Amino acid sequence: MLEKLKHTVYKANLDLVENGLVIRTWGNASGRDKESGLIVIKPSGVSYDFMRPEDMVVIDQEGKVVEGKYRPSTDAPTHLLLYRTYTSLGGVVHTHSSYATSWAQAGKAIPPFGTTHADHFYGEVPCTRLLTQKETENDYEINTGKIIIEKLAEIDPLIVPSVLVNGHGPFCWGIDTENAVYNAVALEEIARIAFYTVLLGKTEPISQFLLDKHFKRKHGNDAYYGQNDDKI
Repeated sequence: MLEKLKHTVYKANLDLVENGLVIRTWGNASGRDKESGLIVIKPSGVSYDFMRPEDMVVIDQEGKVVEGKYRPSTDAPTHLLLYRTYTSLGGVVHTHSSYATSWAQAGKAIPPFGTTHADHFYGEVPCTRLLTQKETENDYEINTGKIIIEKLAEIDPLIVPSVLVNGHGPFCWGIDTENAVYNAVALEEIARIAFYTVLLGKTEPISQFLLDKHFKRKHGNDAYYGQNDDKI
């Protein structure tokens, strides 16, 4: 069942390790099958060194295991809530990458200090509020998803494809699993650059018109970055 998606999600999880975003068994990636609505996600606590495509777990929209010998990632409820809320999402990634997690642990959003940021995120990378004790002790993973959605509010998740969970770390997403990994890699580099920018004393973001220019030349109907498919 969903063998192609299993392989894609398996590779995505390995890509997180290869890009230095995950160590040990920290982090996870998932993907949604558009036709069935089923989710394929990394198994909980299984070493990346021994994990195989067939170890990926297939779950339905309510989190019930449809296929797989392992329990799904403990973060599955967060992934599922994001998928249910945003139909445009085809992949979700969670990491504890060093720089992005540092911003999350500080409870700080990442301002758009320059055009590298603006190429990927249309505005700041937001940081959620802290979960309350009650939210932490009851339905923790679901409440994690809720505060992400609360923070995004009316923002299109595909123009700001990452949120920092206060005290925890980043969740990223995209139109598919590969795109979610891409956004997680971009976020970590942007978080790293922003960290050094702040150390050098800059606190103000770039102008709105420069943010608009760099984001919109790569995204949306008027984008002109890259090549047309018919010329490749």
